[in-house]
Amino acid sequence: MKYDVIIIGAGMSGTLAGIKLKAQGKSFLIIEKAARMGGTWRDNTYPGLTCDVQSHAYTYSFEPNPEWTRTFPSGPEIHSYFENVFKKYKLAENTRFNTEIANAKWQKDHWLLQDQHGQQYAGTVVIAATGVLHHPHRPDIPGLADFKGSLQHTAAWDHSVPLDGKKIAIIGNGSTGVQMVSALSTRAHVRHFQRTPQWIFPVENMVFTEEQREEFRKNRDLLIYLHDEPTYVAAVERFTNAVLDPDSPEIMEIQKICQDNLHNSVADPVLRSKLTPSYRAGCKRLIYSPDYYRAIQHPNSQLITEGIERVEATGIRTSDGQLHELDIIALATGFKADRFVRPMQVIGLHDKTLDQAWENGPTAYKAISMPDFPNFYFMNGPSSPVGNFSLIDTAEMQWGYINQLIERLETANIAGLSARHQALDTYDQERKEAARNSVFGSGCTSWYLDKNGIPNTWPWSQSRFREEMRAPVWQDYAEHHLQTVAA
Repeated sequence: MKYDVIIIGAGMSGTLAGIKLKAQGKSFLIIEKAARMGGTWRDNTYPGLTCDVQSHAYTYSFEPNPEWTRTFPSGPEIHSYFENVFKKYKLAENTRFNTEIANAKWQKDHWLLQDQHGQQYAGTVVIAATGVLHHPHRPDIPGLADFKGSLQHTAAWDHSVPLDGKKIAIIGNGSTGVQMVSALSTRAHVRHFQRTPQWIFPVENMVFTEEQREEFRKNRDLLIYLHDEPTYVAAVERFTNAVLDPDSPEIMEIQKICQDNLHNSVADPVLRSKLTPSYRAGCKRLIYSPDYYRAIQHPNSQLITEGIERVEATGIRTSDGQLHELDIIALATGFKADRFVRPMQVIGLHDKTLDQAWENGPTAYKAISMPDFPNFYFMNGPSSPVGNFSLIDTAEMQWGYINQLIERLETANIAGLSARHQALDTYDQERKEAARNSVFGSGCTSWYLDKNGIPNTWPWSQSRFREEMRAPVWQDYAEHHLQTVAA
């Protein structure tokens, strides 16, 4: 059969699209490479995994959750939320698990997809809800394969390995590394290998009492209010406005809060110096932590800033010649953020491949559509606001936009819609210029940067993104017809 829509990925965005399509009575199929749904919250299960968006704001707007236990919930709690929503809307009956799409090719009025077993699927529209961070990055450290202890990546954590009392190296100090140090400092002997210090914004991870959760259960209006709580919304808008200018008063305020947090938390001037970044707060994705500074000062913890020379059978040797003996090496080294739907091969008009279109780096018009790839739309794709505000908010806004593209196909009786080349060129030019001048481009290395050193993320405010997603600019889209396949 030919589906109205095929969704690739059963994570947060794919689940959202499935819920909306089911409500509309559309025929659709979700194709998921893993054995169960969940995306990043399924794959990442490392010790200390926590969301850095407040719990009541980190839900679908139509599915508030009265059962959150904390302000910043744990990974298992978040995954449980998404699984419960997936089950509530009976999406398993529309999902094919353990299925990875190898290639997709445009066939004049639909897409033909083929999985790893050779089975084919036809769909008028494809929604790539594969996410950004799902291809783990393993650093090229000499001797890594020689280590005789347990070598782990945080995106593929082996919970059978005991941790208590062990000597553990944590390589990397983004949110993942910071959260692991906080979780393990009282359980193990932690060696945190830091290449570049991070600014850390202080937060309190308050526990919700049973009385509070009972009130949440009784009062849906309260949950709706908490999802869009004015103080939180204002803080998000203030930050997303602040990123436009690295010298803005808002960024300076954020910087001062982070500096005060460091100075008030770390008395030792030597350690404080090692923990002090040389770049503007917000250049890298801001880290929120209630207790990292306390954890790194625990007697069990050690911050190591000397470079890693190589890994040996029993540990890590640093550039000062010291061998740090270890039982476990944890790679908190992130992901290949430029992969998106790849390694899937996508072939559009005139046999053009997505790899060819992305020769100079991944891009998409308003993070949604690529010229020459009709009816192939991204959720949380290239240049999405991955560092500014909740990805669920982003996905809901993007779905509203994509849904209008789908409706246009039906009402205008056309075979396909894709962004025009000129529209993408104009968008990219404006976005890159803004990105260079934003705080993301103010002088640090981060996973936001593309191979040309330009931040590949949304460089404007949340309110602008909301406005851009309100409705497509139809003149920016090419209509493709069966008889005359327009360029």
